[in-house]
Amino acid sequence: MSLRSSLLLCVLVAIGCGGDPKSSDEPQTAREKLLQEARANSEDDGASRNWGKWRYSGDRNSCFFIVGAKCFKTEKAACQAARCKAPKTCKAEGAAPAQVSCQ
Repeated sequence: MSLRSSLLLCVLVAIGCGGDPKSSDEPQTAREKLLQEARANSEDDGASRNWGKWRYSGDRNSCFFIVGAKCFKTEKAACQAARCKAPKTCKAEGAAPAQVSCQ
């Protein structure tokens, strides 16, 4: 009886220590978990997040005025880039980043 009970005890300890092996798709770190969740969310609503390929160009940290898709630090530089013809003047509208146009 003692041989059986010790054998049973060894089997139970082996099962208890081994546990259930983790599946390969289960994240091991917080970063992996966030990436997995982001991938899952992007598959669900990929069409609703189609923002196109447009991005600001220029110095993004100092983007106070925009002409087209280019950022400028000062209104003077933005107006020079807009190249307004003689009857029209340079006008900045809106909050930062303000849209610069010829009016």
